[in-house]
Amino acid sequence: MRCPFCGNTETQVKDSRPTEEHASIRRRRFCPACQGRFTTFERVQLRDLVVIKSDGRREDFDRDKLARSIRLAMNRRHIEPERLDQLITGIVRRLETGGDTDITSKVIGDEVMRALERTDPVGFLRYASVYKNFDSVEDFMKFIENNRTASEDDAA
Repeated sequence: MRCPFCGNTETQVKDSRPTEEHASIRRRRFCPACQGRFTTFERVQLRDLVVIKSDGRREDFDRDKLARSIRLAMNRRHIEPERLDQLITGIVRRLETGGDTDITSKVIGDEVMRALERTDPVGFLRYASVYKNFDSVEDFMKFIENNRTASEDDAA
């Protein structure tokens, strides 16, 4: 693992421990060249996913980009970081086991929406406002009303 401070490739693992209910391993590393310490995470990746954007562009799936967008929507909400990590890991697992390695950005967005709807209504609305590209207060109101109607239909 390359040292993020000096670029040395001969770093040493000082401590390893499982995290996220044993879904990943956290490693504390040390660089003998610059004496720097840093942390890395190792996760199982079932397959390489490719995201097909709405304009047809293709790019490699980036778990960190997904995590940033979810954390932004959940900013200042009372959800423990471990719970968010579990939510993100669950979304990634569902995408990886979905059968196809080429996934549209719409499928990813819909999966995030389902997960956030079950987790936190405010985070769900924040994510939806970006994902659905709300332009006005009326867009928010229509979305909330449609979502409320759908929820009531599901409960009936």
